[in-house]
Amino acid sequence: MRSFNYFEIKNHKWDSEILGYIAAIYKEAGKQELYLKQRPAELEKLVEIAKIQSTEASNAIEGIVTTNTRIRQLVEERTTPRNRDEQEIAGYRDALSIIHESFDAIPITRNYILQLHKIMYSPSNNPMAGQTKNVQNYISAKYPDGHTEILFTPLAPYETPEALDRICEEYNRVIGNLELEPLIAIPVFIHDFLCIHPFNDGNGRMSRLLTTLLLYRNGFYVGKYISLEAKIAKHKDLYYDALGQSQEGWHEGTEDVTPFIKYLLSTILAAYRDFEDRFSIVEEKLPAIEMVRKATLQKIGKFTKQDIRELCPTLSVSSVEGSLRKLIDLGELKREGKGKGTYYYRLR
Repeated sequence: MRSFNYFEIKNHKWDSEILGYIAAIYKEAGKQELYLKQRPAELEKLVEIAKIQSTEASNAIEGIVTTNTRIRQLVEERTTPRNRDEQEIAGYRDALSIIHESFDAIPITRNYILQLHKIMYSPSNNPMAGQTKNVQNYISAKYPDGHTEILFTPLAPYETPEALDRICEEYNRVIGNLELEPLIAIPVFIHDFLCIHPFNDGNGRMSRLLTTLLLYRNGFYVGKYISLEAKIAKHKDLYYDALGQSQEGWHEGTEDVTPFIKYLLSTILAAYRDFEDRFSIVEEKLPAIEMVRKATLQKIGKFTKQDIRELCPTLSVSSVEGSLRKLIDLGELKREGKGKGTYYYRLR
C-alpha cells in the first residue's frame, strides 16, 4: 500500500497562485469576523439558507433530488422523509447539523468519520452505514454512447481501514505541530480521502462534510453562511477535472495534488466574496424595495427570485416578491419565463 507522507508536501514550493489564494482567504476570514460582530442577528439568517443549499446541492451532485418545497420542509421543519432520496437528504441534514453545532468536539479520526457516515445513512437503514467498504469500488465515467470507462481504482477493501487511520494521523500531526499551512493540509486530506474512497456509498457527500468540518476546526467559518456544496455543484465539471488530474500517480505516490488544492481554495475564496456581497446589503437598515434594488444591482444577466432571497436573508419571501413586482412596474426589471423557469434581468 502507498505511504501517506506530508514531508514532501511540507517542503514543496507553492506557486504564486496558491499563495495568493491563501493570503486572500485569511484577509476575507478576518473581515468576516468583524462583520459578524457588527450584525450578528441579520447574518444568522444566512445560516438556515446555507444549510438548505448545502443539503440540496451535495445530494444533487450524486443525483439525489426532491422538490424545493420538500428540501425546505426536510431541513427547516425536520419533516419525515417520504422515499429513499428524502431519507438520504435527511441523513445529510443530520450530519451537517452535528458539524455546525459540535465541530470542535469532533476529532479527525477513523472512528469519528465512521460515526458521521453512520449518521448520514441512519434514516435509510443502510446495512453498511458506519462501516468501510466490503467490495472493490471504482471511479468511472459514463459517456453519451453508453460505454463506461474506469478513471481510477481506489484502494482495496482490506487496505482501507489502515489507510484511513494513516491520513488522519498524518493530518493531525502536521496540524498539531504547525508543520503545514491548514489551507494546504485540508485539500490534501480530502484528496487522499477521495482516492481511498472508503465507503460502498456516500464518499462524495462525506468528503464535502469533512471539508466543512476541517475548515471550521481551523477557524474558517464561511461554509456556515455560504454553501460550499452549492458552489461545487454549480461547476462540478471543474471539480471532477481537478480531482482527475490530481489522482494520476496516486498509488505510486507520484501524484501532483496542485490542481485540487487550487480548485478547493478558489471555491473557498469565492464563498468568502459572496459573504461580503451579502453583508453589503444587510449592513444598513433599508426598506425592502431598496434592499432588493441593491441586490439586483449586484447581478449581471439573468437571475432568479432565489438569487435575490439569498442576498436579502432578512426579508420574507412575500417582501422579495412584492419588491420585484414594484421594480418591474418602475421599468427597472423585466421578468421572463414561467413557474420554475421564471427569471429576471435589469433594464438599466
